Amino acid sequence: MAQLLWWENAVIYQIYPRSFQDSNHDGVGDLQGIIQRLDYIANLGVDAIWISPFFTSPQKDFGYDVADYCDIHHEYGTLADFDALIEKAHDLGLKLMVDIVPAHCSEEHKWFQESRQSRDNPKADWFHWVDPLPDGSAPTNWLSFFGGRAWSFEPRRQQYYLHNFLPSQPNLNYANPDVMNAMMDVARFWFDRGVDGFRLDAVHTINADSAPYKDNPANPEFVLGPLPQDQQPFFRQYHDGAQLNQPNIQRFSEEIRKVADSYDDRYLMGECDGDNDNAMMVSQTFTQAGRLHATYNFDLLKWDGLSVEGMRDAIAKAVEAFNDSGRLSFAFSNHDVPRSASRQLAKLGLDESQQQAMQLLLLQLEISLIGSACIYQGEELALPDVQDIPLDKMQDPWGIEFAPAFLGRDTCRTPMVWQTTAPHGGFSEANDTWLPVAEAHLSRAGLDEAERPQSNYNKLASFLKWRKDQPAMMEANTMTAPTGDAHQIIFTRISDKQSLRCCFDFETLSASFEEI
Repeated sequence: MAQLLWWENAVIYQIYPRSFQDSNHDGVGDLQGIIQRLDYIANLGVDAIWISPFFTSPQKDFGYDVADYCDIHHEYGTLADFDALIEKAHDLGLKLMVDIVPAHCSEEHKWFQESRQSRDNPKADWFHWVDPLPDGSAPTNWLSFFGGRAWSFEPRRQQYYLHNFLPSQPNLNYANPDVMNAMMDVARFWFDRGVDGFRLDAVHTINADSAPYKDNPANPEFVLGPLPQDQQPFFRQYHDGAQLNQPNIQRFSEEIRKVADSYDDRYLMGECDGDNDNAMMVSQTFTQAGRLHATYNFDLLKWDGLSVEGMRDAIAKAVEAFNDSGRLSFAFSNHDVPRSASRQLAKLGLDESQQQAMQLLLLQLEISLIGSACIYQGEELALPDVQDIPLDKMQDPWGIEFAPAFLGRDTCRTPMVWQTTAPHGGFSEANDTWLPVAEAHLSRAGLDEAERPQSNYNKLASFLKWRKDQPAMMEANTMTAPTGDAHQIIFTRISDKQSLRCCFDFETLSASFEEI
């Protein structure tokens, strides 16, 4: 078998920079703070880091609203800080990926500031501008992920503009080749600085079609229930082919792949999703030859957790679609969903004393699958989700919109803790932090746990070290379809040199591996 490229089986550690480490005592994490903690990450044994957006931004969606794609937000540091970060990461043997947001920017970006002024300026068609319907209403029935319509009215142009998220996040118009070229220049800017790859945020929400736009059909399978993520009004509609996953999106995939291929060994991982059971087909479309290298798989990220059968079914779909390839990246947690051990404890009816064993098992499972795996900061410590943030301390616009029925994403974004006895757990020496430090996290502080031999951190580090010696995991991306009883997920990883039977037992919360 041909030797795998680094990204085909990488373990990628996701950093949410605002909550990782504050170096200048303002209560907000920053790039110098990441530099201070790179040894902690490298010693864990991961292969790469992925940093959520740190670009210039009004921070209305905490970096996913970009006002300048080629500069650093002042709270996070400077380009010189970034250059120092990438140099140290590479010295430690870590690849570095940054989170590019191609579908939309901030209303404060100079492109939108110019575009919104008139219908005849040089940037007039860089965004999706549409006349009202005869009755003055929005041009389609499209809804925003964050609540309300996906169209907002601009009185200067007497037109609506499209935003799939906040009104302050207008969607770029990729039907305009100038927009495409501008974003390719952004990609070159970061590749030229030595970045090893991009995690491309929400690529399925890129809009590349021109008017007339068509309405989304109703989702006949929607069932009203309590308000986790999938009970928003947004999910009362089907979106593929109209509002989302437009066929012309793939022009973006093809263009950015050409840019990546003009450099050595660069990686493109696209976050994408689809209606109902459509996610695997969407991922296959995005990773056809000449498009993205891989997609970021949502199937293990269900907001309220998965049963063992649900996990097994999700893995089986991935194996059916992507066996013998590294074109899929798995994750049980990220900055957008409650922390995985808390989700799974509740789903499987386990108690808090079992949380650390549950978290280690989830990570071992994820890392044992084909393709790459993404670990969200704090998962190596089995940090619980934080459900007791006071409403007046909440920051996430999504949670603020729907609280208290739905608390949004702040619950997984509280600052990392590093030392149990230090102020704010060692995250910051400021009087206050941007989100409160969770008291429940202090007993699992990162630097303290790294010194404790039997901590989850060190058990995961040992597992990652062992994995690097397993040909079935490191030299091939082949596995059998998962089987097992009501409590187990069992499969075999296969290479020319080894067949390794992997068994994950959610009754005993233990993993076992056997050469066969």
